[in-house]
Amino acid sequence: MKRRAHSRAALATVVLVLLTACSTDEEPETDAQGTEEAAGPEVTITPEPGATEVAPNTPVRVEAEGGTITDVRIDQVDQVDAAEAGDGEAEGAREPTVHDVTGTLNEDEDAWVADWNLHPGSAITVTATATDDEGEETEVVSEFTTQDTTEGQSLELASNFPTSGQTVGVGMPVIINFDLPVTNKEQVENSMEVISEEETQGAWNWVSDQMAVFRPEEYWEPYQQIAVDLHLAGVEASDGVFGVSDHRIEFEVGREMISTMHVPDHEMEVSVDGEDVRTIPVSNGAADERFNTTTSGVHLTMEKYESLVMDSATVGIEEGEPGHYRLDVDWAVRTSNSGEFSHAAPWNSGNLGSANTSNGCTNMSVDDARWFHDESLMGDVLETTGTDRELEWDNGWGFYQRSWEEWLEQSATGEPQSTDGSGTPGGVHGEDL
Repeated sequence: MKRRAHSRAALATVVLVLLTACSTDEEPETDAQGTEEAAGPEVTITPEPGATEVAPNTPVRVEAEGGTITDVRIDQVDQVDAAEAGDGEAEGAREPTVHDVTGTLNEDEDAWVADWNLHPGSAITVTATATDDEGEETEVVSEFTTQDTTEGQSLELASNFPTSGQTVGVGMPVIINFDLPVTNKEQVENSMEVISEEETQGAWNWVSDQMAVFRPEEYWEPYQQIAVDLHLAGVEASDGVFGVSDHRIEFEVGREMISTMHVPDHEMEVSVDGEDVRTIPVSNGAADERFNTTTSGVHLTMEKYESLVMDSATVGIEEGEPGHYRLDVDWAVRTSNSGEFSHAAPWNSGNLGSANTSNGCTNMSVDDARWFHDESLMGDVLETTGTDRELEWDNGWGFYQRSWEEWLEQSATGEPQSTDGSGTPGGVHGEDL
């Protein structure tokens, strides 16, 4: 577990570089030869004061000789805003985006390293305080600037699921889509911290170079808040490509709704918080071809529609080809990217509960389909068995198709991330610590 010194970020006025002990009314002590001895420990900060164009993934370090570190603060202000604030004439300057930069103390408390990277194109002020055994303090303030990103070389968050404020099911993964490919996957994984009220462990996998997915070892505990801190600013996603912004996503895990189907039984059992609440007669895929075989495995509900045009061309079966269909359906809930939905199928009412005749979807009565649609949250669990077509792990949100051991093995870090707020498994900086 990381041990962190208290740090905070603030929109502080830029101060002058100082390298001195705190002022005191007492006269400095002298040795036998009458030489003055400075009170307090010696404190050094790197990068060095006055440095410019510092790579934003350079770790900030503080070291104390003759004492212990008691406080470190890192203030970050966009260089343009800092310059405008300094001339006293700027009006309407945007509010800088500042994110807390926490750090880790060593066991002796005389060395501190920032946990996260710095914002590109920023004026950085590091204020560090150390205290010796006699209570004498030394405060050092150091200023430097970080290099800015260049056009086309900035990593941005393109989209994410869930979004802040949503309530989701217990199987919900965290899905992060980037606007550019990521090659330094380990550093980016370690820059994304997931924190839950109920502690568990999880890990990231990459569906592509631009999509990272976090899932817990098992389903989330219901009724809790989850936060995802994306410390992307300053991380070098690929050669010369740096993240520019930090983000926080906050969502809620709601009740536990888990549905199960053994396809040959022609019914779906729905339980909420461990209690069976509904048995739904269904008709699944006819299974005379692969394309119309319902997949077995752990599905997650992805999206839902009151009405939807279902066209097999969207899964590669064009008009005129065997198996093509185009249907208007109501109360549809998606469970894969290969065209599987639960939905109302009044035209198939005679086979509900008795025969599998669909194109691979889960057909229901209008009343049952509407109930399932209305009750479903994104990330609810549908566990299906009894067919010879397995859901692929990257088909929709089939992420639980990988065992926990395989999921962990496929993580760039290869280590689990605890969701207790203690940090991520490894480093985010551009050099080994």
